[in-house]
Amino acid sequence: MHREIANMWQDEGFIPSGDPNDEQGVRRGLWREYEDNVDWTDPVQVERVLRVYETLLTALTDEALDAARTFLERYGFKLGNDSRLKLPTPLPLSLPRSLVGLRDPAAILDSFERIDRALPQDPAQAIGSAKELIEATAKTVLVEIGITFDEKTIKFPALVDLAQRELRLHPQQAAGPDGSSSVKRVLGGLMTVALGVNELRNEGWGTGHGRADARQGLHARHAHLAVGAARTWCQLLLDTLTDPNAPWRKSAVDSVMQDAGHAVELPSAPEIGEHGHRH
Repeated sequence: MHREIANMWQDEGFIPSGDPNDEQGVRRGLWREYEDNVDWTDPVQVERVLRVYETLLTALTDEALDAARTFLERYGFKLGNDSRLKLPTPLPLSLPRSLVGLRDPAAILDSFERIDRALPQDPAQAIGSAKELIEATAKTVLVEIGITFDEKTIKFPALVDLAQRELRLHPQQAAGPDGSSSVKRVLGGLMTVALGVNELRNEGWGTGHGRADARQGLHARHAHLAVGAARTWCQLLLDTLTDPNAPWRKSAVDSVMQDAGHAVELPSAPEIGEHGHRH
């Protein structure tokens, strides 16, 4: 089966990343290596990935294929009678293209759908959904890279902080182009903006907290402000998550190698005496 997996991907011009991942099982791990090496922001590569998935789908039984079709349609994909896998329409411009690279974008898609339904008539709902978009993005990122957290107890500020740190997007740790003084200021500002969206919602301007009075003076422009801020934060994290050359990937590999080195205690080299004899 390993050879078949390799053939599916290599026939479309892909090679495995060679990076370790947290998948259980050799076959799942190998498949993930190929997916991790895809540039999900490149429409040409995404189109080639669809051909890989089509090859996989042809090996399914009718029952499994029906289940796969239902799952795919949930995310907008269509499996035609010609066995071609395609999107019926391009992703809406409001959706980050890097969403395609996620294993489970359901919570993020749900937040975008709620925002689209709310704007411009229901600014309070849009603000509440903007906060949910940031939260869903942070949690999805952490799950995608295998970071554990207590979903029931973690507070919003800590969640935002953890997601940016794990992707090396925190202004205190960014390096390379991301570590320039100007980018650090932008990253710090973006973090503040994400927290501001949460505060705006918590103050009662967004849904999720009841109010005793009407939201006087709340208009669509306030909702667009919150939604624009949330979408920018979301896109930065998803683009960084799916970037095969992002600094966080090298940091993750270095951490795995360091842990592996600590787990195996190598014998010390024999000492060499002054006359060349081993002791």
